[in-house]
Amino acid sequence: MLKPLFIKAIVGSLFIILTVLIATFIILTVLISTKVAAEVKKDAIYYFWGQGCPHCAQVDKFFEEKGFYDKYPIEKKEIYFNHENAALLNEYYDKYNVPLDSRGVPAVFIGDHYLIGGLDIPNEFETLASKFVESSNLQPAATKAATTKVSFLLPAVIAGALADSVNPCEFAVLVLLLTAILASGSPRRALHAGLLFSLSIFISYLMMGLGLYKALSWGALPRFFMTFIGVLAIILGLFNIKDYFWYGKGGFLMEVPMSWRPRLKALISRVTSPAGAFFVGFLVSLFLLPCTSGPYIVILGMLSQRTLFAQALAYLVFYNIIFILPMILITLAVYKGFSLQQAEEFRQKRLRLLHLIIGLLLIGMGGVVLAGWV
Repeated sequence: MLKPLFIKAIVGSLFIILTVLIATFIILTVLISTKVAAEVKKDAIYYFWGQGCPHCAQVDKFFEEKGFYDKYPIEKKEIYFNHENAALLNEYYDKYNVPLDSRGVPAVFIGDHYLIGGLDIPNEFETLASKFVESSNLQPAATKAATTKVSFLLPAVIAGALADSVNPCEFAVLVLLLTAILASGSPRRALHAGLLFSLSIFISYLMMGLGLYKALSWGALPRFFMTFIGVLAIILGLFNIKDYFWYGKGGFLMEVPMSWRPRLKALISRVTSPAGAFFVGFLVSLFLLPCTSGPYIVILGMLSQRTLFAQALAYLVFYNIIFILPMILITLAVYKGFSLQQAEEFRQKRLRLLHLIIGLLLIGMGGVVLAGWV
């Protein structure tokens, strides 16, 4: 039987965590709606181009020679060096249902029509632009695109974070850390160590995520990038399901590599204080990358193509809060008397099941991406 004090502590902790999640969600929603409203304009012809693109240069010269920049309300948006414009272009592609194999620049969106490529634009632009200007409805069809599409990212982020949060690697590392702290200190020191360790993991993963986001969002990625992300998610999901049915078979395991484990164990075993737990968390996060990076990379790939920086930051904070929740809960449980031996037995008994859950979530995420819902 669980002690009433223990139950009270867990309920209180869950309440605090839920409050933080709700607050983050509200901030996330405000950031998305505010930023989208600022980016999507009305009453214009949208011309997306890339610096150094030869076909774009030809179209630009054509527009100048014909005097179209003076004649029509053309909004030029460079995408190779402006991530906000690249993200907006993706929203237009999705709203206009542009086939994946046709996406590229130069691209022009006029009312309910789009033109892509150096041949279609010179041949058809003037006719469509004239009709657009004469029409009483000057609002581009893509105006509603962002609010419809961005909202689908949230379920994907939650699914990815849940897949990461139940990863058996982080459970094993935390149990090892708390064992080392309890051997040389009190439960209170173990509590502080566990919380500070979770905080350092949060900070390091957030920083790594922001760095990778910036790298992926620099310039224009190939048009099939989202397809690659979807396929990658499904492959990683299948690898995890493999470890449910045939654990460790096939020459690899979706966990920390066996050759790394002695060094990881030696590193954690030396920790004797909360401060040490905080600093070692940054090093441990590198060891955990082979085990936990799959869902994170998939989500970062989505964010790099679908969000601006402020939105991505909010999503990543939300993601990493969910990611460290199990570590916080285990720390609180151990502080209130839950046996570390019981915690390790729980992990071992459900190791294969955790891989199955992760695998199914990843395959679901991949399917959502390939279906074009995110």
